[in-house]
Amino acid sequence: MVMQRDAPITVWGWADRGEKLTVELAGQTAATTADQDGAWSVKLKPMPASAEGIVLTVKSHEQTLLVHDVVVGEVWHASGQSNMAMNVGAMAAELEPVKADIAAADLPAIRFCRIQEGPNREPQRDLPGKATWTVCTPATVSGFSGVGFYFARQLQRELGVPVGIIDSSRGGTPIEPFIPTAAFTGQPTLVRELELGEQEDLEGIWKLPGGVYARDANWLPGRLFNSRMAPIARFAVRGAIWYQGESNSGVQEDPRDYQHKMRALVQGWRAALDNPTMPVYFVQLPGSGAGAGWPYLREQQRLATDLPSTGMAVTIDLDGPGIHPANKVDVGQRLARWALAKDYGKQIACSGPLFASQQINSDKIVLRFRHAESGLMAAAKEGLAEPEETPDAELAHFEISDKTGHWRPAVAKIEGETVVVSSEEVASPVAVRYAYAVTPENCNLYNRDGLPASPFCSRPDLLIYDPHLPE
Repeated sequence: MVMQRDAPITVWGWADRGEKLTVELAGQTAATTADQDGAWSVKLKPMPASAEGIVLTVKSHEQTLLVHDVVVGEVWHASGQSNMAMNVGAMAAELEPVKADIAAADLPAIRFCRIQEGPNREPQRDLPGKATWTVCTPATVSGFSGVGFYFARQLQRELGVPVGIIDSSRGGTPIEPFIPTAAFTGQPTLVRELELGEQEDLEGIWKLPGGVYARDANWLPGRLFNSRMAPIARFAVRGAIWYQGESNSGVQEDPRDYQHKMRALVQGWRAALDNPTMPVYFVQLPGSGAGAGWPYLREQQRLATDLPSTGMAVTIDLDGPGIHPANKVDVGQRLARWALAKDYGKQIACSGPLFASQQINSDKIVLRFRHAESGLMAAAKEGLAEPEETPDAELAHFEISDKTGHWRPAVAKIEGETVVVSSEEVASPVAVRYAYAVTPENCNLYNRDGLPASPFCSRPDLLIYDPHLPE
């Protein structure tokens, strides 16, 4: 396995009541005694990164357990639904270059741990089955999360230390089951969802404004956190990556209030893992929309970036039809940019332009962006290639609104670090939105670092979502 470097190492387990135990690792020794319930734990001092496999030893009076080939480096949680779970093998079936990545994946410093326990009403103390770590090789990598693999590979290349990924994703699930129940507070939808979930009222959650079409217990608040993350909450990690949202904005699902759920997830994980500043980087839904609620949910995801130590990987420009676009290469690498820039001190751009403010000048609106210091450009991206500037192309998918909330197509022009938007149909504009469509093609606003602008609305209060829109 991989243990987190530069962090106290907790080793825990169960034995007979009152039994004395000794834990040994890399010259450190700690002794303890099992309590009345048989539980025990010890803390070892932080260790520097090392790719040299060592042995973790746990001894009791009658038994010795050995865990071989333990390395020390960077450990990240990876979770969400099927686009996080989509493995490298599935990517290779659609993208020829991924086959070469599989053949070259003799990367023993990268290890994956997959956790797939079923839902549980209460936080569990232990995993019912053994959690197995798998070393990355050409024979094993096809089963790894594609996003997780390309994220880990980029970190390992840049940092030169072992990287471990703990993947707890589950396809087809909304965000609610991954949020600890203690975090369902401070907002009416969250509070009511927890109440209904504790009553196993699937229909009530479905009918709740801002609720979700809950199909079974896997959809209920906290249930997958309880079974997949609570048992290993003491295992130190650097941070988490998250790719989800499809099952909060698909057929019969209401994306309203998702921003509050995203904040609850981040804050809930930080509290439960006793890591109050743990970075969490998440993926905004791509442009291959599969439901009428996707544009609204992308905006909700953007609004959730106000929490410190979070970042959003924008994927609106990536090709691929349907709900599972195969290009997880760019997704993983864009997530890695956030970690490298914010957690590892690398001088690297981590985000494309994010809407910051607007200024209304008569019949025009001037937009300003964060992460536009390198300048703005129109560009086109083909497949896995880097975006190429298209200086003569018009910016696509800009709309402008008057005070009645009626949106009209608009002309948008780059002027320095700003974009100026206008329309002959709107004499007194009040707001601008960009890429607000289920499947917006050719989203071509980038910064000069080659990263795409996020879809946005300068006045989110003007976005009226109808949960009964046809799919």
